[in-house]
Amino acid sequence: MTDMKKQRIGFTCAYTPIAIVDAAGFVPYRVLPVTDVPDQAGRILHDNLCPHVKRVLDRALENDLPEDLTGMIFMNSCDAMRRLADAWMTVRPEDHVMILDLPTTGGRTDIAFFAKELERLSHTLAAWSGNPIAADQIARSVEQYNQIADNIRTLNEFLAQGKLKGSGKRLQELINQATSAPFADSLTLLDAEIRNNQLNPARQNGIPVFLFGNVMPDPDFFSLIEDCGVQIVGNDFCTSTRMFENLPCTDKETLFTEISGQLLNKPPCARTFDPARPGKIADDVIQRAKSLGAQGIIGHSLKFCDPYLARLPMVRDAVQGTDIPLLLLEGDCTLRSFGQQRTRIEAFVEMLR
Repeated sequence: MTDMKKQRIGFTCAYTPIAIVDAAGFVPYRVLPVTDVPDQAGRILHDNLCPHVKRVLDRALENDLPEDLTGMIFMNSCDAMRRLADAWMTVRPEDHVMILDLPTTGGRTDIAFFAKELERLSHTLAAWSGNPIAADQIARSVEQYNQIADNIRTLNEFLAQGKLKGSGKRLQELINQATSAPFADSLTLLDAEIRNNQLNPARQNGIPVFLFGNVMPDPDFFSLIEDCGVQIVGNDFCTSTRMFENLPCTDKETLFTEISGQLLNKPPCARTFDPARPGKIADDVIQRAKSLGAQGIIGHSLKFCDPYLARLPMVRDAVQGTDIPLLLLEGDCTLRSFGQQRTRIEAFVEMLR
């Protein structure tokens, strides 16, 4: 597929198996809800719907997308995302579109089902490109993807130690670039960033705070938090570190099953859970915060996000049982909404001093 080598396939969810997209010869491109285009998704979708979904659709309506984006992969992760897939096909009927069903749990039958979905994705991408995808190609892409994940983990360790130049804002900028560039380019960028930080480490000061939530891709959000006197020691957002978790690929005969199992059992978002431990999301937040020495936790959720609306009370109750203060914020994918809450953030940080 020489003529399609650099074409992009868009995606909107951290569960998307972008290594398979890369193996097909496409460039995975995360369509982030960061844009200056007018709000107009309400013409197609209900106003009381996930702001992430609406801002992504705004980009499609205004053609605020790369010219070489020729297809989209949507994870059927929630009703709002399913509605986005429907709306996308209406707004951009010329695009290839595939919807992958995503189980809510990571049991044996769920892994087997999702492995079949990944195999279907592989066949679909091969049809889009006109070339079959061999297991060796997927294995090579998984290896590169894992190198990216390792590099981001290293940068995250620099962040936790207060040694990352540009702090949380810079880490988010790098992750945004890594989700929209060819794997080789991302590795070059991240390798250079690691070398630069090893030679000239930063010295960050502030109250150590752990962040968690669903969607927050805007680097300026992290600057806003840090400007209030915070040292971000770690975060768990689906648009940030949760995007890159190492994938296994030890057996080419069972690679779809291996990838499926890892994706379904990685640190989950609110719509994916362990039936044996329904409160695991709260336990994970507390464990991460304590392991990083955080003195406080700030949670961010989008308006109208049903999975997080259902889980946040559980997180709040669990954190209240510890000695770590918690601040919960709600936003709409714009800094405007956070600027309005700056006073709350500053008061929270002052309480931690």
